[in-house]
Amino acid sequence: MSTSKPKTIVYCEGAFNTPNGKTAHGLVRFTQRYEVITVVDSRYRGQDAGTVLDHRENGIPITGDVDGAVALCREKDTPATHFVIGLAPDGGRLSASVRKDVEKAVGLRLHVVSGLHDFLSEDPDLNALARKRGVTLTDVRKPPPRSELHFFTGDIEEVHALKVAVLGTDSAVGKRTTAWKLVEGFTARGYRCEMVGTGQTAWMQGARYGVVEDSLVSDFVAGEIEHAVVSAWRERKPDVIVVEGQGSLMNPAYPGGFEIIAAARPDVIVLQHAPARKDYDGFPGYPIHPLPLQIQALELVSGKRVAAIAINHESIPKQELPWVCSTIARTVGLPTVDVLSEGPRKLIAALAQLVNERRERPVGVDHER
Repeated sequence: MSTSKPKTIVYCEGAFNTPNGKTAHGLVRFTQRYEVITVVDSRYRGQDAGTVLDHRENGIPITGDVDGAVALCREKDTPATHFVIGLAPDGGRLSASVRKDVEKAVGLRLHVVSGLHDFLSEDPDLNALARKRGVTLTDVRKPPPRSELHFFTGDIEEVHALKVAVLGTDSAVGKRTTAWKLVEGFTARGYRCEMVGTGQTAWMQGARYGVVEDSLVSDFVAGEIEHAVVSAWRERKPDVIVVEGQGSLMNPAYPGGFEIIAAARPDVIVLQHAPARKDYDGFPGYPIHPLPLQIQALELVSGKRVAAIAINHESIPKQELPWVCSTIARTVGLPTVDVLSEGPRKLIAALAQLVNERRERPVGVDHER
């Protein structure tokens, strides 16, 4: 049986290298589910996606439109089979211009995968065209039937792995990327580690366990988070479970984190922060609460400690990053690192002792609970 990944075009017109392109960013940096051949964004036509995003070439060219992307894939002898919408706009809506390009992709016989709230599979015209062309429309954010959803049970108490929640001071701030970097770092050091995703992009990147938190009826959010963490523990028995955060505790539109704290019951928190941001993402005039206050709020709500700060280096000149990290570290008294430029070593160092203590502690004994 073939184990090759689907050859994929990632569509991010007008949004690559912005917060609204975070799904595309995740797929360009890492995915176990797809082989990304090219990204579509006419603003960066002809450039390398890795260079634009992280100043490191990764061999994924950016094309200017859907036709150009399909043609490039054929020229590279890697004809595309899938078209993944890499946009993550506020509200997750499908604009008229994006729909037009999706229709073009379907007409070119590409399977389309979307993480938006407007479901392609419920569009009668797109469905008719997809059937005619013999392709599928996949809506990652479409929730399961309510009969299949889980309510909180308390089974989370049986999980013996160290549970690390990567929470944030804002939305679209890099929580998922840091979570994957933690998984990578723990695994490289010989620990068994599982990722629990909580959004559509983590699924697209191949997370084995997770939920799409913002697609669920609120009654079942906690239960689905618990079920994902418990399933990871029962099936894989990892040393560490890293839980991806959503939104931020005090973001006016995306007040995430409460359900993860309540249901996943993390043992420790890594806090993701964008020092150059003044206002909450997409909401000018709503200043981001100061980092020390955010730490205080998270520790008060969770009863656990924030162990380290991971920063998002957007709008910070590369030469200033060491100074920014050291200033934050002095201010809040916590290890501070930009994992995209430095890797997760400092984060692992801040957490490894906790993992080792868990390994040595008999199952069922937890002095912190």
